[in-house]
Amino acid sequence: MKPDAQSVRRMREGFLGLGDCRLSDLRRLCERETVMSDWPHAAAVEKNVLLYDCDAIRRRSGDAETRREIMAEWREAFATGPGVIVLKRAEPDHAMLERATALFFDLIAAQQRAGTGGGDHFAKPGANDRIWNSLQKHCLRDPANFAAYYANEMLAMASGSWLGPGYQVTAQVNCVNPGGAAQSPHRDYHLGFRTAQEMAHYPRHVHALSPVLTLQGAIAHGDAPLAAGPTLFLPYSQRYEPGYLAAGLPDFVEYFAARHVQLPLETGDMVFFNPALIHAAGANVTRDVRRLVNLFQVSSAFGRAMESIDRVAMCRALYPVLRRSTMTASGIGNANAACADG
Repeated sequence: MKPDAQSVRRMREGFLGLGDCRLSDLRRLCERETVMSDWPHAAAVEKNVLLYDCDAIRRRSGDAETRREIMAEWREAFATGPGVIVLKRAEPDHAMLERATALFFDLIAAQQRAGTGGGDHFAKPGANDRIWNSLQKHCLRDPANFAAYYANEMLAMASGSWLGPGYQVTAQVNCVNPGGAAQSPHRDYHLGFRTAQEMAHYPRHVHALSPVLTLQGAIAHGDAPLAAGPTLFLPYSQRYEPGYLAAGLPDFVEYFAARHVQLPLETGDMVFFNPALIHAAGANVTRDVRRLVNLFQVSSAFGRAMESIDRVAMCRALYPVLRRSTMTASGIGNANAACADG
């Protein structure tokens, strides 16, 4: 039986399909300029991306009202702005970072010896080394270093600005080795980890809901010049409604290749972005730089995290450290928030 006009309208309004993916619509959203005056707490705009000086942010965020202003600015940047912010000098304790880096490289070496190492789901095998669930492994291996690492105020502010309280942190180390090829452009968890055929079964409102349930981030454990392949971004693409379906289509991939932006990172820099922003890790064309970043995937208290984590074991390991810690109450709270289940 042929559907009537009302049924056709309901199907068109209720679900997205490949026929809704028009490159001209994406171009209208992405081909615009980020205006510095619209973002009063930003230190600079580079290649349409907002950069924040975290030394200044830390000073200003001591005032509760100003802290809320900054978080509101970041929320708007993720939602309707460029979709990505870079936090310069987000972690100033490089000695602590070096200890975490050594721990991560030890875990990678142990995985390689055991033949249990994981690769990447958006890149060719061998392009990189992954430590899945680095959050739990870090906490159980060195809870004191974990506490200092996750006490970070910028991580807490960025997570809260998009997800509110009770967020759930997960993390995955990604080490892009020399010669590692770039990822294919994509969106992230939840919908972005499904095939286009699977995505099409989810109603239209789920395509809008998925991005507000997670926040993507990363911290650089070493300097990452452009040649080492820091992440490629397509600013403003998070606003494109059928973007989950479109990201892998040939003409969209070609447009991403022509229009993406890429910024170098320095040790301790963080980057956060809307999971619906079309992005991809870049190619590491160096001969000697192992680009190591810890990827944060922070989930809403109302969402389902990508990884299953034994948070009880983590809390048991972390609690004695926090009891004798000399960190600020805020730092202790941030470390606890990264460990606990919401």
